[in-house]
Amino acid sequence: MPAPLDHPFLNAARERVVILDGGMGTSLHKYKPADQDWGHAPNGKSLMNLSDALVYTRPEWIAEIHRGFFAAGCDGVETNTFNASQIVLDDFGMGDKLAEINRLNIRIAKQVASEFATSSRPRFVIGSIGPGTKMPSLTDPAIYADFDTLADAYRPQIRVMLEERVDALLVETCFDPLQAKCVAIAAIEEMKRAGVRLPLMVQLTIIDARQKMLPGTDIPGALVALEPIDEIDVIGMNCGVGPDLMADGIKHLSRHCNRLLSVLPNAGLPETRGDETYFPMSPETVAEWLDRFVTELGVNIIGGCCGTSHAHLKAVCDKLHGKAPAKRTPVYIPAVSSLQSTQELLVDQRPLLVGERTNTNGSRKFKQLLEKDDWHGLVEMAKEQEREGVHILDVCVDYVGRDGVRDMKEVIKRYNEVLTKPIMLDSTEVPVIEAGLKLCSGKALINSINLEDGRKTLDPKTILAKKYGASLVALTIDEKGQADTAEWKFEVAKRIYDIVVHEYGIPPTDLMFDTLVFPLSTGQEQTRKSAIATFEALRLIKQNLPGALTHLGLSNCSFGLAPYTRQVLNSMYLHYALEYGLDSAILHAAKIMPLASIDETGRELCRRLLFDERVFDAAGNCTEDPLQMLIAHYADKKAESKKTQSLGDTVEERLRQAIIQGRRESLVADLDGARAKHSPIDIINNVLLDGMKVVGELFGSGQMQLPFVLQSAEVMKSAVAYLEPFMEKVEGAEKGKIVLATVKGDVHDIGKNLVDIILTNNGYKVYNLGIKQPVDAMISAFKEHKADAIGMSGLLVKSTVIMKEDLVTLNERGLAPPVILGGAALNRRYVEHDLRAIYKGEVFYGADAFEGLHVMDELARRKKYNVGRASPALAKLAEGRPARGIGETGGAATLEAPRVRVLPHAHREPTCRRDRRRYRRRRTCPFRRSSGRGTAPTST
Repeated sequence: MPAPLDHPFLNAARERVVILDGGMGTSLHKYKPADQDWGHAPNGKSLMNLSDALVYTRPEWIAEIHRGFFAAGCDGVETNTFNASQIVLDDFGMGDKLAEINRLNIRIAKQVASEFATSSRPRFVIGSIGPGTKMPSLTDPAIYADFDTLADAYRPQIRVMLEERVDALLVETCFDPLQAKCVAIAAIEEMKRAGVRLPLMVQLTIIDARQKMLPGTDIPGALVALEPIDEIDVIGMNCGVGPDLMADGIKHLSRHCNRLLSVLPNAGLPETRGDETYFPMSPETVAEWLDRFVTELGVNIIGGCCGTSHAHLKAVCDKLHGKAPAKRTPVYIPAVSSLQSTQELLVDQRPLLVGERTNTNGSRKFKQLLEKDDWHGLVEMAKEQEREGVHILDVCVDYVGRDGVRDMKEVIKRYNEVLTKPIMLDSTEVPVIEAGLKLCSGKALINSINLEDGRKTLDPKTILAKKYGASLVALTIDEKGQADTAEWKFEVAKRIYDIVVHEYGIPPTDLMFDTLVFPLSTGQEQTRKSAIATFEALRLIKQNLPGALTHLGLSNCSFGLAPYTRQVLNSMYLHYALEYGLDSAILHAAKIMPLASIDETGRELCRRLLFDERVFDAAGNCTEDPLQMLIAHYADKKAESKKTQSLGDTVEERLRQAIIQGRRESLVADLDGARAKHSPIDIINNVLLDGMKVVGELFGSGQMQLPFVLQSAEVMKSAVAYLEPFMEKVEGAEKGKIVLATVKGDVHDIGKNLVDIILTNNGYKVYNLGIKQPVDAMISAFKEHKADAIGMSGLLVKSTVIMKEDLVTLNERGLAPPVILGGAALNRRYVEHDLRAIYKGEVFYGADAFEGLHVMDELARRKKYNVGRASPALAKLAEGRPARGIGETGGAATLEAPRVRVLPHAHREPTCRRDRRRYRRRRTCPFRRSSGRGTAPTST
């Protein structure tokens, strides 16, 4: 990031909180404008609700509102130009008045500001640029505008603001991250054209308690998309909701955003009273929230949006004038994003998986679909890769004789809207890359740059990365060709690193080096040691280029070999590359094999091939060639499809193997066969979960990669869902209600869903909110359904932090429902010691579904018999049993699927010694399993 902009407005915000005005639109509506006040366009169209045009008929109202905010103590006001961009004014028939409307409104604000400004306290005028009526992220013709059309619609407004010398540009109420990025880039270009550099602010808007922008982007995802654009000086939030529902988003910005922060909330969520819209939050409450944002979270610029009046801002100014924002030390998380999700580039279980099949060079099927303009088929191919567990999709439409720009537009606009994974834009052509960048709502990756022509192609693509905020993949190719030794590869990487990081100022974590994979299948002497060179180059880069990431296009190593041999060699190449420091790989995830499924001889031959361990006689003749031996070893081996692989002889073994191998074929038939011999509970406990145990052990020992774990988890989900209707249910009246949710930022829910099943089958009403749920959604559901408890679930270690924050939020809202917490990264001491100490209500550790059921049973009994919080049964339950497994010390378990032991609805503890031992074994901690070396958390 370059040096901070030296400007009076920003300098003031660094030293003390800068307070802007409140809602202009709602303030104007208090005058109750009549039809003659609104006026009409030259074409006769009414200008009702075009507040910007009141500058013609009621300029004194606008001045009076500005004056009132300055009198309240505000440091600055926004211009009355929220809707004064080209597309909006054209809709009203006022497009040709754009410059005049903007100019007149700016001059009114500047005139009033001059009345209050002093040499010791300047007053600021902020140019307001609203969201307009178009959204480039969504392709619905009624609301869609492409990037260039939208940017051009804002340029005239921005030019007038620059000419009139506003103190800052504010792109506000951004519902769509791509619209925000588009307008910000247009503003940057116009400032460069005019030779003026003003502070640039971007404010995001969420629409409700789900903490999402209109197309579904959350604040973390929007930050990832915007923060790489250096010229954005301030990032914040405004409108949509009140400060209470903004709190989670502001907390994230406070912790991770390295720009100044701004918050301009509504006075709560609007309510309708008769014909009037009413904003319920009092001036004192708004001031209290903004005080917390400034003094606790380090927000630099505050103010109000809809419903905030002169009285609101007076309360804010009285409370906060002159206060300094809390000091922050934001933590940058290297990531890319899509419209729907964020993907960290440094994953716990390497590698970051990049799908290779949406690529004309990597898939014959993709190429054929592109030839037919079969856009639907291309979308389905991408969705298939998402289901295979890739983190990112590499997209290449380069095809001789076709219009690459057109093809990239057609593909990416569809992928951007319907897929969840971020995009890696892969092309040799700069215009094709830029066409894709203009359609990516999140932060994309560019594949690739190199020094083959010196800086001829490197500079243009790096400039695009800088302009649009993208990460880069760099190949170790220079003017001499493809580097084929470790030292040469590193030398090229060092040159590119110095240009990208030191000259362009792109963070090194946004730079991935591909050290090149050469085919080992040719048997040519010059490629025999290519894997060693590639591996060693990975090590040199990780050791000597701070922050840089590593990347490989994996499949090239086995080019030309038989399909099964390719799968084996690719899988072994990946295994060793990871040991040398590989972070990311382009591959076909479904064709990578768990090491446990490769025979020992095959593994050893691959190792000898990769490290060129040929055997020569005294005359120098090769007597043992691992390449030929590998080919011969698998000469009669065909690449088995999952459909042809044997699952086992017994129904129980077939079900276990279905889980282990992630296969759905015959799943229902085998479940029906098992039901003829076992109860659904026993099938889950003794068969399916045994399969998940094996998956966990393979994953923890490095013999199974994450995509296979996810496939197994999906089969487990399907099996449990199928068995659920066959489980016995407790009859009678509803015993109680609970809200269940996987916490914000976590997408894992197998264990939570099993808890749902067990509680439901034992007489409880469960409101399962799903994954990635903010605490506000839980609170709303708890209140709406008058629930008895809240159950929070999470797989990730960071989810334990979110749970703690959620408990604090419940305290702040004056709520104290019983809360049950479960998850792989949790342990009993953390919940029952650390979290109980900070929560005003009761919090319980749900080590497994059965313990959660016991908590609910005791809560129900206490409610029925009016027993207080000191219930002996609950107190005894709180003491708990020692948590076993890796989770006891706070470590992570090995996979998302939980080790849940599900018990029948009759829960009498056995009396005979043998049955007690069996019973206790069933109650061991189900959400954690010892994992060996590599670990990753599980869900509750």
